[in-house]
Amino acid sequence: MATENPVTDGTTSTRTAPPEAPRPDALFTERDFWRGRELDLELYLERIGLAGDLPPTLDTLRALHRAHLAAIPFENLQIVLGRPILLDVPALTDKMVRRRRGGYCYEQNLLFASVLDRLGFTFTALSARVLVGAQGHPRPSTHALLKVDVDGTPWLADVGFGGGGMLEPFPFVDGHQARQGGWGLRLDRVDDISADEWLLRGFDGAGWGPLYSFTTDARLPQDYAIFSHYLASHPRSPFTGRLMAQTIGSDVQRLLMDTTLSTIGPDGSRTQTEVPVEEVGLVLDEVFGIGLDAGERAGVEQRLREFTKE
Repeated sequence: MATENPVTDGTTSTRTAPPEAPRPDALFTERDFWRGRELDLELYLERIGLAGDLPPTLDTLRALHRAHLAAIPFENLQIVLGRPILLDVPALTDKMVRRRRGGYCYEQNLLFASVLDRLGFTFTALSARVLVGAQGHPRPSTHALLKVDVDGTPWLADVGFGGGGMLEPFPFVDGHQARQGGWGLRLDRVDDISADEWLLRGFDGAGWGPLYSFTTDARLPQDYAIFSHYLASHPRSPFTGRLMAQTIGSDVQRLLMDTTLSTIGPDGSRTQTEVPVEEVGLVLDEVFGIGLDAGERAGVEQRLREFTKE
């Protein structure tokens, strides 16, 4: 005969212990977080110039990362034009693949995540605090990146960092330092905020500067939607009061900030050219591969005059 398990509470009374809790069911019935099945993979590969068999290997990851960066620029023109940032896979495909536009970190890395999902990679989405220009002050986590596991080894992937950064996947190893093209990168474990904190730094020719810090807490597209809303709407967001477009290659970064076009080398060298407002649309097309229609060009020019007080 089974007996009850009495529990005393320090008085003469006894209580019966509650039954042991059963193992919980899965929390979420929906597990297709990254929606790779909604991606037009053939069209995406055509956009970035890749073809053939692409198994989930490190060679594939490297090829995808470099090709994506070379083909799809970083830009915030949706925000400049007052349009919503849509983060579902069909919308991202339509904008960055079919219409050959670019995007900022959440758009870029969510599109890339859908590609990795479709190809069978295992990965975790992360968020980071951008530290470029922060001068020692903490910032909120408003950047997206991915940790991709290949044959049991973790790699960082990030095709959406507008301030430079990795050209190809970077080993997730404490103290690892490497050159990608001419650009120096280094990853270190730090403990300014928590024990699970990492810092990615870049070498500018004179010294190491912080790019961003992050933890390995997993994120979902729903989290990115909240972060993106802040970046697209908050008056203190770096994207709501200026135009930005950028591409980066093995030995040169090109950056358009409002009407200033900069060419930056890995050694920190920089040349700048001022672009007349009415020619910015041409620069977006010829330098960054971003084609705008006449109405969009007019809208961009109007916003630029507001930004630059012309």
